[in-house]
Amino acid sequence: MDEYDFAVIGSGSGLDVANVAANQGQSVAVVEKGSLGGTCLNRGCIPSKMLLYHADVLETIERADEFHIDASVDDVDFAEIVHEVNEEVEEDAESIRRGLSSSSQHDLFEGEGRFVDERTIEIASGPDEGERFRADTVLIAAGTRPSIPPIDGIEDVDYLTSTEALQLESPPDHLVIVGGGYIAAELGHFFGAFGSEVTIVGRRPDLLPEADPEVAEAFTERYADRFTVHTGHAATRVDASDGKVTLTARPYEYGDDSGVIGDADAVSVTGDELLVAAGRTPNTDTLNLDAAGVDTDEAGYVETDEYLQTTADGVWALGDIVGEYLLKHSANHEARAVARNIFRDELEPVDYSAMPFAVFAAPEVAGVGAREDELQESDREYAVNTYEYANTARGDAMHADGFVKVLISLDGEILGCHIIGPEASTLIEEVVVAMKSGSGTVQDIQDAIHIHPALPEVVQRAFSGQFSRGDHDHQH
Repeated sequence: MDEYDFAVIGSGSGLDVANVAANQGQSVAVVEKGSLGGTCLNRGCIPSKMLLYHADVLETIERADEFHIDASVDDVDFAEIVHEVNEEVEEDAESIRRGLSSSSQHDLFEGEGRFVDERTIEIASGPDEGERFRADTVLIAAGTRPSIPPIDGIEDVDYLTSTEALQLESPPDHLVIVGGGYIAAELGHFFGAFGSEVTIVGRRPDLLPEADPEVAEAFTERYADRFTVHTGHAATRVDASDGKVTLTARPYEYGDDSGVIGDADAVSVTGDELLVAAGRTPNTDTLNLDAAGVDTDEAGYVETDEYLQTTADGVWALGDIVGEYLLKHSANHEARAVARNIFRDELEPVDYSAMPFAVFAAPEVAGVGAREDELQESDREYAVNTYEYANTARGDAMHADGFVKVLISLDGEILGCHIIGPEASTLIEEVVVAMKSGSGTVQDIQDAIHIHPALPEVVQRAFSGQFSRGDHDHQH
């Protein structure tokens, strides 16, 4: 049986740690059952954001009349858009494969890995099935997969997950989406921009439930103007007939006693394609973690300490499979922390403070830090200010609709910032830097000179305006 200094299961952000190990002169084993590069490159953020930019270009042209410009779209080669994006992704994955193949210190094992004992791994299926090896240090970075909720009839219909949706060569006439999170929002925007009728069914009262409630409410209102949106409904049954799918959804109450609350306001929607975008499931069930002594939590995510060590000696974990933040930039951040902790003498806790997120929909949404409902529930005193894009020169010129919302402590510490509107994913970064690298107070933003008349002025003014004390009596 071969022995290695370091092994990683999964070829996403875990590869960053593997490359550090190789640079330290260690022998490295990489286990991957699919394309190299992990979820983000192959099935997630890279192809989706590349496709979404095409939708943004199309919508910009279609808005031209707002600026007294007569423009029209004569043709859209949707299939070529999808082909081009997926070919680029495949080339990137193949480039990673070539890099590993040409390395004298990396060995690639193709297939699904599982533990035989604490640090012995067997390839359970795939081209290298039956191979076994042992490693002194093992990193679990096997990610997650789309979660399929228990909907009656779901096993008997053809449905899409985000993986298949990103490869469709023509937009459906009518796309029905189960789920109200960022995947539903982004893919709804993409297909809607290219002509699909879109219906979204989500259990929560608003779409984007992980966003600040005021932002989530505004986003839901915008989507309700564009699409058919049934929030507060749970998909309970799906049927297929004559090439169509019919989804039944019943009113759902979210809270301590979550569940379907009746049939009176049930809805039935028939479409051409059903997209299930109802969250993610960790791939821990494929790894035989019991044999390694690696514990998981109730949701199946790997349990780690503050350094990202698991309950087994010499076994570490990072990325989506630890369930902290299911974001590629979080996985990259964790990879840097794990590399430090494995290859340096002193352990350093992973720092999750000021972890931003963004939703590349229309409108864009981004946020960092605490939400207002979290501050209300914790009874923490805070102050809040909101500023509209349209009240800045650049925002007015863009006909921009949206706002920046700032939450601070009573002594000026930045607690959170939430944005809905153009370039939200870019604008939030100034706040992240202030929270991580500055004093972490409103003064960091106020004292910085902002170019006039550029879009970041909306952030500056949100931080410089008149704050009002938060309302602890009002719960969203």
